[in-house]
Amino acid sequence: MKYDHILVRYGEMTLKTKNRKMFVDALRKTMIRSLDGFGVKVKANRDRAYIELYDADPYEVMDSLKHITGILSVSPVVKIDKTDEAMKGTALNFVKDFKDNSTFKIEVKRADKEYPLKTFDIQNMLGGHVLEHTDNIAVDVKNPDYQIMVEVRKDAIYMYHEVIRCVGGLPAGTGGRALLLLSGGIDSPVAGFEIMKKGVEIEAIHFHSPPYTSPQATDKVKQLVDIMSERTGVDIKLHIVPFTELQTTLYDKIPDNMSMTSTRRIMLMVAERLARKIDAEAIVNGENLGQVASQTLTSMHAINAVTSYPVLRPLLTLEKNEIVTMAKEYNTYETSIMPFEDCCTIFKPKAPKTKPSLEKVLKFETKVDFEPMIEKALENIEMYETNAKEDTNAFDSLL
Repeated sequence: MKYDHILVRYGEMTLKTKNRKMFVDALRKTMIRSLDGFGVKVKANRDRAYIELYDADPYEVMDSLKHITGILSVSPVVKIDKTDEAMKGTALNFVKDFKDNSTFKIEVKRADKEYPLKTFDIQNMLGGHVLEHTDNIAVDVKNPDYQIMVEVRKDAIYMYHEVIRCVGGLPAGTGGRALLLLSGGIDSPVAGFEIMKKGVEIEAIHFHSPPYTSPQATDKVKQLVDIMSERTGVDIKLHIVPFTELQTTLYDKIPDNMSMTSTRRIMLMVAERLARKIDAEAIVNGENLGQVASQTLTSMHAINAVTSYPVLRPLLTLEKNEIVTMAKEYNTYETSIMPFEDCCTIFKPKAPKTKPSLEKVLKFETKVDFEPMIEKALENIEMYETNAKEDTNAFDSLL
C-alpha cells in the first residue's frame, strides 16, 4: 500500500479550549524539528495534524513521532477523491494485507455532513464490495480482526486501517520548566520522561566527584540525556556539578550514618540555586518511596527541609519492576546499568539512617561552613547540551 499521509491525533490537549492554539503550535514545532531531513510537510489544525509524506517511508516517520509528548496515536493514511470507486479500490488494497480467515469492519466518520452517502450507505457499499472480491474473509461488527476506517472530510476522503499508540500527554514546553536530578541510574531518566509527558521542559543536573567517579560515569549521563532528547524531539541542557570538595567534607565531618541525608540535602541546595537561575519552577527526582534509606518519608522530610521548591517524584509509588520495564521501553535501561558508579554509590554509608532526625542533622551541619563550597561548585559547572535542530518555517500550518 502506498501511503501519502500520516494522521496525527492529539493527546490531553484535546481537553483545552480557549488556549488550544498555543498547544497545537508547540506540538507542530516539535514535530517539524523531529522530522527534519525526511522532506515531509506538516499541517496542524485545532483537532488533528497531517504529515504529507511525499516519498518518505511512513513507518520511519511514525517511529520519529511516537515518542513526542502530545501525540496520542498515529495512522498511515491514503488521501483519495470523494468517489465511490476510489473508496472501493482503496478498501481492496487494504484487504491484501489481511490474513486469511480473518474478519473486518468498516468504520465511517462523516465530518462533511453534506456528503450524499450516509454512514450506513458507505459501510454497506464497501463491506459488500470487499466480500464480493475476496475469499476467506468475513464481516464482524463487534470484534473484528481489522478495521477499515473511512473519514469523509471537506477536502477529501482519508482511509486507513492501522492505529499506532503513542506517548500521549501534552506538548513539550507547555507545562513550565523543571530541573531533573539525573544520577545515571535506572530511575531518574524514567522520572524525566514521565514529567515531560505533562509538557514540562526539563534541564538536568548531575553531580560528579573526580577522581572518585570516572569520566565514563559522566559520559554515561550524557548518553542518557542524548537518548531523552532524541526520543522526545526536544533539546536538553545538562549541568555537571563538581562535587568532590563538598562530598569529601561531608564524609569527614558528618557521622557516617547521617552522611547520606546531609549529602542529599546539599545536593538539593545546589539544585535549588540552579533552578532559580534557569527559571525552573520545580525540581524532579527519581525517588521511590521506601526503595532505599534516603527515600523513606522521614528521610524525605529531613532532606526537603532545605528547599522551598516543590520536589516532584513521578515514580514515588511504583514497583521497581515497573520502573525497569519503563526504562526498557524508553531505551535507557542498557545505558543506566553500565558499571560506572556515581558519587552517591561510591560514598554510600555502611548503615544509613532510615529515620534521620532533622535536629541531629542540623546539629552536625551547622559546624561546617558549606556556603563557600556551594558557591564554588555553582561557579564551575560544566555545560553539556544535546544537538539542537534549527527551527524552520519551511512547513505550512493551519492554525
